[in-house]
Amino acid sequence: MNDSPSLLPTPCRLLVVDDDRRKASHLAQWLCGLGHHASAAGTAAEAVQSLARAACDVVVIDGALADAPRVAAAAGAGAGMVVLLPESAGTALAGDAAVAAPVRDADVLAAIDRARSAAAGRAAAAAVAPAVLGSHPALRRVLDIAGRIAATPATVLVTGESGTGKSLLAREIHRASGRTGRFVEVACGALSETLLESELFGHVAGAFTGATADREGRFLQADGGTIFLDEIATATPAMQVKLLRVLQDMEFEPVGGARTHAVDARVILATHEHLEQLVADGRFRADLYWRINVVTLEMPPLRSRASDVPLLATHFLRAAAVKAGREVEGFTAAALDALVSHDWPGNVRELGHAVERAAFLGRGSLVDVADLPPSVLSRGPRVGGGVAEVRDAAPLKAAMAVPERQLILDALERSGWRRDAAARALGINRTTLYKKAKRLGMDLAALAPGR
Repeated sequence: MNDSPSLLPTPCRLLVVDDDRRKASHLAQWLCGLGHHASAAGTAAEAVQSLARAACDVVVIDGALADAPRVAAAAGAGAGMVVLLPESAGTALAGDAAVAAPVRDADVLAAIDRARSAAAGRAAAAAVAPAVLGSHPALRRVLDIAGRIAATPATVLVTGESGTGKSLLAREIHRASGRTGRFVEVACGALSETLLESELFGHVAGAFTGATADREGRFLQADGGTIFLDEIATATPAMQVKLLRVLQDMEFEPVGGARTHAVDARVILATHEHLEQLVADGRFRADLYWRINVVTLEMPPLRSRASDVPLLATHFLRAAAVKAGREVEGFTAAALDALVSHDWPGNVRELGHAVERAAFLGRGSLVDVADLPPSVLSRGPRVGGGVAEVRDAAPLKAAMAVPERQLILDALERSGWRRDAAARALGINRTTLYKKAKRLGMDLAALAPGR
C-alpha cells in the first residue's frame, strides 16, 4: 500500500477478511492506527463467527476468498462491503465498492467511505416506513407516546405478550430518537449470569477461562445509541444490582478490569412478565423496578386489534413472496376470514410465520384457506377480540371492507395518489387495485386531491 493516508470522516468498526492472515492483520492494524476499530479474519468461518459476536459498519474482503458470499450474507444489508479485487481471477462477490490491485491507501479509504454511504442509504430506505404497523386505536396510542418520548433520554419499559413486537417498537423509538449511535439488542434470557455480565460490560484478557483477549461489551457498543435489554425479568438478583448501578450512573467496569467506562446510551427494556408481581414475590428488586419504570409502553395483543390483521398479513405476504420467488397478489376472502377470526396466541410473530408458510406452500396467485396452517383453521369462538362484535353488527364481507378501503386510501396518500405506486406498496398489480376499488365502491380518480 502506498500514498499518504487520510482519516475517514468518523471512526467506524471494520472487519478485514483475507485468507492471507498476515495481509488481513496488517490492513486491520493500519486502519486501527487511523483511529478505527478494526479486526482481522483469515477464513469465511472465522469472519461469520466474528460478525455473530458483534456487527460492524464495513467488511473489507478479498474477492478471491473461498465462500466470500457467506461472509456477505452474515454481514447483512446494514454493513458496507468493500471487495479487494484479485489480480488475475475474477470474483462473483458483489460489493458496495471495489479496489483493484495494486491496492493503495487512498483507494481503500475512498472505498470504505462509499460502502458506508451505501449502507446508510439502505438503512434510510428501510426506515421510511415505520417498523410497527397498524391503525387500531390501542396501537396508535402506544406509537403516539413512543413518538413523543423518542428524542428524550427517558428509560423505556416495553411490556406485552411474546410476539407482540416489543423489539420492533424499541427499534422504532431508536429510529425516531435522532441518536447517531447503534441499536444494540441483548437477549438477557438466553445467557447465563456470567455470560450476560461479559456480554453487557465486556471483559479483559485473563478474566476467566477462555478470555484470551479484551472484549468490548454491549453497553460500550451502544455509546451514543440505544441498548435494548429483552426479557429483563430473567436477570438474577446479582445482575439486577449491577444493572441498577449502570442505569443510575451509566458507568461500569468490564469483568476482571479496574477501568471505569462511562457511556451515553438510551436504555430500553422489555418483558412479557408482570414485574409488579415479581417485586411483590421478592423475585425482582423494587429499586430497579422503579428505576426502569419511567415510561411504560404496553404492546396490545393481536387478538385485541383484529382490524390490523389484513394490513399486517399483506405486509408479511409481500416479503414472503419475494423469498418464495413467485408473485402472490393477496388472499382469498375465505383465507382472510380465517386470518381475522384466529385468536393468534403467538401474536404478530405467529401471523408472520403463518403467512410465510402459505407463500411457500401455495401455488395460486392468491393465498387460500388450504395454504394456511391447521392451527389457524381449527379455531374456537373469539373472546375479547372484537371480531364477534363486528359480526353481530354486520356481515363479514361488509366489515372487512372498512379496513381494506382504509389500506387502499393510506397507500394512495403515501404514494402521492399515484395508483401504480400505491399498487406496488400494497403488493398487488394496478389491475387488481382497480378491481378492488370498484368492488368497494371507490372512485380512484375522484379521490385524488384537487379533483
